[in-house]
Amino acid sequence: MKIEDLYEEYDKLQLEYGDKSLHSIYNGGCTNNPDICFVFMNPTGRNIASYDTWKGPRSPWIGTKNIWDLFIACNLIDEDIYREIKSIKGSEWTEEFAIKVYKNIEDHKVFITNLGKCNQIDARPLPDSVYLNYLELLKKEFSIIKPKIIILFGNQVSSIVLDEKISVSTSRKKEYTRNFNGEEYHLYSVYYPIGNGRFNIDKSIEDINWIQDRLKENSYESINN
Repeated sequence: MKIEDLYEEYDKLQLEYGDKSLHSIYNGGCTNNPDICFVFMNPTGRNIASYDTWKGPRSPWIGTKNIWDLFIACNLIDEDIYREIKSIKGSEWTEEFAIKVYKNIEDHKVFITNLGKCNQIDARPLPDSVYLNYLELLKKEFSIIKPKIIILFGNQVSSIVLDEKISVSTSRKKEYTRNFNGEEYHLYSVYYPIGNGRFNIDKSIEDINWIQDRLKENSYESINN
């Protein structure tokens, strides 16, 4: 199975749980044993890949600025790409530039996805019941890409994926192991760094850099090895 084989299922769920004027936002980056898989919550219409006029990749955070502050602080995107993101308006992203950004993310061995692919006009909170409809599909993503480390953003996403009540404030720098579809994964919970969680971005950066250092020390091997 390829990652693209899941898109049809995401699009069906978009019609049920998302805004019908928007497209699902899927994922992007390294799909072959990435060092890190980032799992965010769900996309919104601020992502310009949400619309019919967009013909490029439907990956997270296209046309936005703030999240890339985290990536540059964690050395997960090149400085020239970051400067270009910060220098243009969101509406000025082109399909070619989005491909360029995500090629750079791929080169850094990072995969970016959301637990929920249902796209909303705004950043309204979604109930657990909606996210749970995506959980098995997310586990299929893990099986396809085989990440060395999975980083879950925020209490809600962490609690759903780990299947236990998680408070990031008491779970920082704590490794969780879980078996999904017969394979063991290493997961961490970090603060959500965007929107209302922006004031926690320094803690997110600190924890991600700590996780990267630990990743280098432990030299996690491919799940298939």
